[in-house]
Order: sequence, then C-alpha cells, then structure tokens
Amino acid sequence: MTKPFRQVDVFCHTPFSGNPVAVVADADDLTDEQMQAVSRWTNLSECTFLLTPTTGDADYRVRIFSLDRELPFAGHPTLGTARAWLDLSGRPRTPGRIVQECGVGLVPLRHEKDRLAFRAPPLLRSGAVDPTYRDQLRRTLRLSEGQLVDAAWTDNGPGWVTVLVDSPETLYGIAPDPSIIADPELKHIGVAALTHGSAATALEVRGFFGDDTGAFREDPVTGSLNASVAQWLTFSERLSTPYTAGQGSALQRDGRILIDADDEGLWVGGNTAVALSGTIAL
Repeated sequence: MTKPFRQVDVFCHTPFSGNPVAVVADADDLTDEQMQAVSRWTNLSECTFLLTPTTGDADYRVRIFSLDRELPFAGHPTLGTARAWLDLSGRPRTPGRIVQECGVGLVPLRHEKDRLAFRAPPLLRSGAVDPTYRDQLRRTLRLSEGQLVDAAWTDNGPGWVTVLVDSPETLYGIAPDPSIIADPELKHIGVAALTHGSAATALEVRGFFGDDTGAFREDPVTGSLNASVAQWLTFSERLSTPYTAGQGSALQRDGRILIDADDEGLWVGGNTAVALSGTIAL
C-alpha cells in the first residue's frame, strides 16, 4: 500500500536551513511496528503519522516517533505535521488556528502564511538539577566549573535537561563524551547561551540526544527544547519575550525560532516549507 508523504523543513531561515521531519498521512491502519520501522528508516530525528482525531476538539491526531521510541510531544514535528496537513488540503475549523491531538493532549497552533507556532505545553519536570547529575552533565559536555552557569530540568515530553553556559563560544565548542552518562534520565541534553549583544538572536541553543548505540546525536533545530528553555529562562527573568533563538550552526544549519507570549501562554514558532512531496510504499 502507499500513503501520502511529505518532508517538511521546519524553523528554516533560508531554504534547507532548518530541521526536516517526515510525515506519513492516512496512517490509521498502520501498526506501531510499521511506524517505528518507517521512522528508523528515514534516519531523521523524528517521523510523524497523521491519523483521525479521537475528539471533536482537534483538527487531526499525530503520533510522533524518534529513531527508537514514540514521543508524547516534540516541537519541530508538531509544526512540520501541521504544515503537511495544510499541504494535504487540511482546513482548520477556525481560520488561523489549528488544534493538534498528540500524546500530551491538545496542542493549539497559530497559522499565518508560511509561519506556524505552537503553544508551549506545561513542563512535566522542572527545577534545579541535583549536584550528582549536574556534575555528570558538566563532565559529559567537557565543561569547566566556570563555564557551567546553571542547570535545570526542562522536560515537556522528550526528557530534556538543560545546561546554561557562559557564552556562545563555549556552546559551539562542546563535543559531548557519552561514556560519562550512566543514568538513562540524562539522554536528552540541551545547552543554551545568552548572546548579550547586538546579534540577530538573543539565545543560541544546541540539543543532544543519546541513541540506541550509546552515542550522542545532535538535533539541528529543536522546538520542544526551545519551548522548555524559554519557559525556564523567562520565568527566571534571564530573558523576556519576544526574542529569537538560533540553533543549528554546529551542523551548518541556520534555524531561527521565534518566541512570543500572550494571555494564552508562550508560543514557539518559525517558518515551515514542504521540501519533498509524494507517496511512500509500505
């Protein structure tokens, strides 16, 4: 059988500068094993599957798979799936407003031309990292005590823990040592650095995740991480909205994440573009 397929560039500043996500539509009849196999085959950080919603409050339902597991929520797959759904003639019941159903529940999105934004979901885990974990993170990232400014749990689904470092130069110089990490809770590590200047971005971000081989991969541009980092840094008054974050420079990308807030909450957005369009044979 064949299914509609899209590959979407998310948070792209220029063509092919963001983070790709694969989207398979009409996926109600696929098994968990098929979904995981397709996601592993695409070799992207995530692959998503469009399904019929289970509630009348949602426009569509999505299941999100990484290379080795299903995720209850992820940011750039949320925006990429919404773009694919629109490209496949999806029409929101409320113009400019999309409601996605996923593992964490209903996620509202705003839509304006090529730009989409999702409302950041609540953190599942927050607060300071205890000294043992903090030391593991410091050694894994090969940081000195002076380079590590702070560390906090920023988990909104994938399991993020984030380290704030002293400068973008420190951030760009990080090469993780996966042999240090022994605890499975520390498999999704974010790193952030304030730019403190006239740069186009107020914050630079990198995101690392452990794969099933025991190595660390780097995600080019990460919506869920930027959402939770924004919640942490704005709550602690290190940043104020609106601001633009940059991610991907270490991988020759130029992702731009737009952070804003209103009475409904904090919004994470950026440009999205369908890069590949066709079918996938299953």
